[in-house]
Amino acid sequence: MTLSPQPPERAWVRLPSGRRLDLIAPTPFDWTDEDLAVGLARTYRWGGHSIWPGAPLSVAQHSLAVLEMRRARARLTPGQQLRELLHDADEGFINFDCISPLKPFLGAGFAELTRRLSAVIAARYGLPPWTTAEKRAHKVVDVAAAAAEAVFVAGWTREEVRETLGIRAPVKPADPLAPRYGGDPWQPWAPEAAAERFLAELKRLAFATR
Repeated sequence: MTLSPQPPERAWVRLPSGRRLDLIAPTPFDWTDEDLAVGLARTYRWGGHSIWPGAPLSVAQHSLAVLEMRRARARLTPGQQLRELLHDADEGFINFDCISPLKPFLGAGFAELTRRLSAVIAARYGLPPWTTAEKRAHKVVDVAAAAAEAVFVAGWTREEVRETLGIRAPVKPADPLAPRYGGDPWQPWAPEAAAERFLAELKRLAFATR
């Protein structure tokens, strides 16, 4: 008797647009900009924990904050700005922002999954590759954003940020998004607002890079 071959493992997710994204074998054509914005607005930092009532801090809001912080420090091309905005975009497809201490336990398979997603996102939006200096400059503001979020969103003390989280960046109370969008500093946005604002910036920068 000949056994039928085993069907391939399913790793599809159905996106709000109705498109299907194969997380194991993604292509740059599997999603809409709206799908990405919604996914990032519904993916939360700090394990989804927040001292604010309502929604926790989304990766979409964090991404916009990092972009604003980089703009304040350097003159960036539209492509460089788009790369900053999309630095965590893979998390919007797996709906998971993994805290750093957990990543070694997830192993090489998870690292490869995120690498593949990041690669097709870079291809889709024509992102320039990071130089060593650019990556270092990005990391400085990304860590600074994390330090502020830890205190003003997640409720850590400054001492805990330094001693427990190992973040040496100074905790600055100024919310980089407040001058543009208003609201209380560091208050997490509702998912609908986060998606709308992220999508508007994504479309503007994508158009500027054409």
